[in-house]
Amino acid sequence: MRSSGSTRKRPDRRIRVGVILVGDDDPRRCTGRRLIRLGLAREVRDGAGSSDRSVVLDPYSAVPLTAADRTRASAGGLVAVDCSWNRLSASRSGHPGSGGSSIGSGARRLPILVAANPQHFGRLGELNTAEALAAALYLLGRTGEAVRLLSGFAGGPTFLELNRERLDRYARAQSVAELVESERGLFGGG
Repeated sequence: MRSSGSTRKRPDRRIRVGVILVGDDDPRRCTGRRLIRLGLAREVRDGAGSSDRSVVLDPYSAVPLTAADRTRASAGGLVAVDCSWNRLSASRSGHPGSGGSSIGSGARRLPILVAANPQHFGRLGELNTAEALAAALYLLGRTGEAVRLLSGFAGGPTFLELNRERLDRYARAQSVAELVESERGLFGGG
């Protein structure tokens, strides 16, 4: 006999992943386009309205992504801007950090991580779009989704191995202050 109140917890749905394609990078190396082609992300038009509800990764945001962003990301998704690091600039017209786009309070930067992609291997913070989205998923407690996202990319598994200690430490941070303290502890500066 079934009880009227179910105690079974419904499994969490995957966080929707979106990519805003700027189109100024090499299409053959564009991990954002590849994620879309593989069905692991959807293309989002800048200013399409979803950014009001989404967590948007913006390297110029003052606020880092923390566990506190899980609810927003679960409800509205996670969005990354795919553009060339060679042309990335805070003053860039239309870039989320420039005021040319309205992403509101959902803009978050990733904490300091080391790139493992072939173009920027070993560089601090110069992640490709796949690495950035996977790192965000990991920090939001979605490790399996992060692994799945990176599975078909050169350097994907290496990215997670190279950053495991940092990712685990950042994922435990429950506030911006805790995360910033973790960054300082891992990379100095205070």
